Amino acid sequence: MTGFLTAMAAFVAATAGLGLLRLLRGPSPVDRMMAVQLAGTAGAGVCLLLSVTQASPALVDVALTLAVLAALGTAVMSRSGRPARIDAADAPPARPVLPREPMGK
Repeated sequence: MTGFLTAMAAFVAATAGLGLLRLLRGPSPVDRMMAVQLAGTAGAGVCLLLSVTQASPALVDVALTLAVLAALGTAVMSRSGRPARIDAADAPPARPVLPREPMGK
């Protein structure tokens, strides 16, 4: 069973490696954000699998830390694209609302 779990940890790590390639080459910030989330989730999975095979409870703490950091990284990246506040002078002009014509005409 230990060999199987180690092989699964290697597979998940390889998947995270492919996700890191997307992080480097991602054409859009959304691709990069999802690659960061994948890396954190996969890293947590690898740590959990290795904690079972190595009988090391400290790796569970590392996995929890990675999961929290991945979530925080996603939140920071999603907030970085938005302006903090729009002043009235910077706001686009409002379009006038035109009355509709009745449907029967």
